[in-house]
Amino acid sequence: MPPSTPRTTLDRLRTPRRFPKFLRAASLCVLIAGLLSPLSQAAAADTSTEAAANDYCGGQCSDILPPGENGNATLAQILLNQVFGTQPSHAEDQLGLYGNLPSGSSGLTDAKINNFFNDSSFGVAANQVESTTKPGGRTDVTIVRDKKTGVPHITGTTRYGTEYGAGYAAAQDRLWLMDVFRHVGRGQLTSFAGGAASNQGLEQEFWRNAPYTEADLQAQIDEATSRAGARGAQALTDANAYLDGINAYIDASDSGRYFPGEYVLTGHKDSITNAGTIDHFKLTDLVALASVIGSLFGSGGGGEVNNALSLLAAQNEYGVTEGTKVWEAFRERNDPEAALTVHGGESFPYAARPDSPQGEALPDAGSVTQEPLVYDRTGSAATASATSASATAAKTSLTSAKRGMSNALVVSGKYTASGHPIAVFGPQTGYFAPQLLMLQEIQGPGLSARGASFAGLSMYVELGRGQDYSWSATTSGQDIIDTYAVELCQDDYHYLYHGTCTAMDKVERTNSWKPTTADGTAAGSYRMQVYRTKYGPVEYRATVGGKKVAYTTLRSSFMHEADSIIGFQMLNDPDYVKSPATFQSAVQNINYTFNWFYADSAHTAYYNSGDNPVRANGVDAEFPVWAQAAYEWQGWDPATNTATYTPASAHPNSVDQDYYISWNNKQAKDYTTASWGDGSVHRGDLLEDRVSKLVAAGGVTRSALVKAMADASVADLRAEDVLPNLLKVVNSSPVTDSTAADAVSKLSAWVTAGAKRTETSAGSHTYANADAIRILDAWWPLLVKAEFQPGLGNDLYTAFGNNLPVDEAPSAGHGPTGSHAGSSFQFGWWSYVDKDIRSVLGQPVQGGLSRTYCGGGSLSACRDALISSLKEAAGKSASTVYPGDDQCSAGDQWCADSIVQRTLGGIKHGKITWQNRPTFQQVVEYTSHR
Repeated sequence: MPPSTPRTTLDRLRTPRRFPKFLRAASLCVLIAGLLSPLSQAAAADTSTEAAANDYCGGQCSDILPPGENGNATLAQILLNQVFGTQPSHAEDQLGLYGNLPSGSSGLTDAKINNFFNDSSFGVAANQVESTTKPGGRTDVTIVRDKKTGVPHITGTTRYGTEYGAGYAAAQDRLWLMDVFRHVGRGQLTSFAGGAASNQGLEQEFWRNAPYTEADLQAQIDEATSRAGARGAQALTDANAYLDGINAYIDASDSGRYFPGEYVLTGHKDSITNAGTIDHFKLTDLVALASVIGSLFGSGGGGEVNNALSLLAAQNEYGVTEGTKVWEAFRERNDPEAALTVHGGESFPYAARPDSPQGEALPDAGSVTQEPLVYDRTGSAATASATSASATAAKTSLTSAKRGMSNALVVSGKYTASGHPIAVFGPQTGYFAPQLLMLQEIQGPGLSARGASFAGLSMYVELGRGQDYSWSATTSGQDIIDTYAVELCQDDYHYLYHGTCTAMDKVERTNSWKPTTADGTAAGSYRMQVYRTKYGPVEYRATVGGKKVAYTTLRSSFMHEADSIIGFQMLNDPDYVKSPATFQSAVQNINYTFNWFYADSAHTAYYNSGDNPVRANGVDAEFPVWAQAAYEWQGWDPATNTATYTPASAHPNSVDQDYYISWNNKQAKDYTTASWGDGSVHRGDLLEDRVSKLVAAGGVTRSALVKAMADASVADLRAEDVLPNLLKVVNSSPVTDSTAADAVSKLSAWVTAGAKRTETSAGSHTYANADAIRILDAWWPLLVKAEFQPGLGNDLYTAFGNNLPVDEAPSAGHGPTGSHAGSSFQFGWWSYVDKDIRSVLGQPVQGGLSRTYCGGGSLSACRDALISSLKEAAGKSASTVYPGDDQCSAGDQWCADSIVQRTLGGIKHGKITWQNRPTFQQVVEYTSHR
């Protein structure tokens, strides 16, 4: 057994006997009194640490990842947390730093940045070493953890030892979470963790998009590593060493009985005899994990059937010609007013509308039905909450409005005070306990990096810094998913492939569960079933011109979940990444759809990654097409799901632009993304407006760029960019109604104050301008309906709402993100309202809607509609606007907006005030270069 695995006294508490009553405080006190284990002893902290690899940041690199590095807890620690709120060491010591930024950013200076971030310099000062571990008793790797955050700093003298240490550290910090998500990726979460409706929905959402067999997972490993030559072989060796480290920790924690307590609470381990097993990890688990992450954040596209339905609704409402114009205007494929990441006028055409579309397979009216996923429900799987979770999961997995999130602000050294580039950037991956990401520093042969990686995939740092450069990503969302209409033959489970009637492959998962201490959901079971074709899994069935078809979705990253490992390996290699060009070369090996940003001491760079298929001439990526050879991707091989992809030069890319901003906005001119909403008002504008002003003034500092990000993070996009013109319409004549006048006065005062959602003072849990915020939250969906439904008609208005949600306010429990998730204002009708209201006011509009909707274009009629809906909104009480949920009582506005670390294990954390910013975030300014 290794000499050092637990990190604190509480970490050494044995896993205790099962509790009949999970939260019985008196019993807990008795339990704690006798649970110190003699089996595991923490090694004394070293008084020195080996010098890390060269660090060229000069103490000017910082990062943050709430709630804390430690995501494992014994059962005793879980019970202490549930009853008394105590936290395991380093479980939430980054949450306060992160949560305090909104109230503390106004007085921020460069010297105060690390009041809200961690110093991310390489290495650990001798007097800051908390513990030193030689995992598995090895002599070729050391894990040093620092006192402030407990982040593992892994230093190896051999490549194998380094990766072994990375796996061991990952298991120390995230073993339970890793186990949860390898089961999510296989569609087996409920059998592992319990049958709660949320668990049912989670496994269904991901398995629908990636219904892999064990053979499929292994085939992806074989294919990815064989195609990449020497780097592929090294990746396979690294992954095996990483797994050895994970499994060594499993064995050590099992025999020492300091494994995560969730294993007892879910019935996998016996607290008295220690019977039961924690299964070792294997290579295919890593692919299952990667499929979840890729589906969440890196797979743009889909939604073609919904697009077809809204187009048909528009044509039904207005006729084919005019209806198509209406649809295209709302689609905003290439809106001239959209915020751009590459803003110098460069054009990168992709997924443009063809002049003469070919092969479209639009469904017959009323014929579309969604392919069922769940069958043979028993027990609690048949309840209303379970079927509702299934419906939500299906909607989320089939929409083009994917979770985008993440932002980046990067300024060229030409415009900074120091002359060195500055970047503030990070992924917005939601908030969980433990967090999906984990921090680490890894130093070894061919490896030198610090930053964040998804738990269970941390053999390399995925977002972070090297010796003299930093990199980060945002979700890009360009379309790498197409929908094909496969013509059925013989029966509903055979289809025509190149003229031959071919059987579909059926892939199944049967899950069952029973109540446990952790999840008391009654016993239940169901079977998930997906039919797969050469053109991907079946998602819908319909008729096209009277012919029975199945609509399938073909994703370029399907069966290629492991391919991106080569790009991440390169990013960690100090001998590979030395410049913007080598950075761009590295991320070209990442097949997921991301925007990648780079900064060193002299240069900045950007590249948009993803395997963008070259479509057949005339194919419109927006709609389903016939599954025929003429309309397939160019060079497509169904046996390997490979195709001809657009060359690197065709992807939006840039070096040393004056500045870059990204908040999942449009990448560049003529580059169409799959999701709707890239128009005149986008949350990217919140960054664009602030960063462009800083650059125009010059002398940008790290603190100034952080303040710009922090200011945007508490801004209400609707109030900042749309509300002023709405008030112009309302105030075009005197407002005589007292209710409306009072509402207008409050909204106007809020706009004047800056249109922020901020507390009256730090920790007050009450918003300044609370009434105005409540009014706008209530008004927005009402005003959108009053503005557009009369002109669009109910069917088309509803269809467009399926393409793009109307609103995504912080407190909204609808839309792709949901409530308490921080990320807000990604998807909504703000651009439509903006363009339409500007038209009513007679202001110039580029790329306007095909007609004016508010009041039929009449200023007075539009004003009447707005005032009527405003009066209705003003009359809605706080308890109506914020109805309460499992976290908040009805009417609690601050709580409704607040960020909650959603529990994926047994440890809970407190709420923090709302802010719309990356979960993991870096602030960097390098002073020199190799």
